[in-house]
Amino acid sequence: MIDKTAREARAIRDARTPFAEALTDLGLMEPFFHRSAEDIDRLIEAAVTGYIDSMQNQAARKERTGTALDDPLPF
Repeated sequence: MIDKTAREARAIRDARTPFAEALTDLGLMEPFFHRSAEDIDRLIEAAVTGYIDSMQNQAARKERTGTALDDPLPF
């Protein structure tokens, strides 16, 4: 995220706790324990940006339902 708003920056800081909890639950905290807040924020930002980009790309396409009328009618 370039030029984060104050709310975006706060949301990333607030996400550190659940991120740390997930790392602990998965037994992955050790490699991250001595990382800087900036490094952790960078990981959170990458995940959030990837998620948002994917959701926006998916929203631009009609979701297939698997029914016979998924595709446009040929007439």
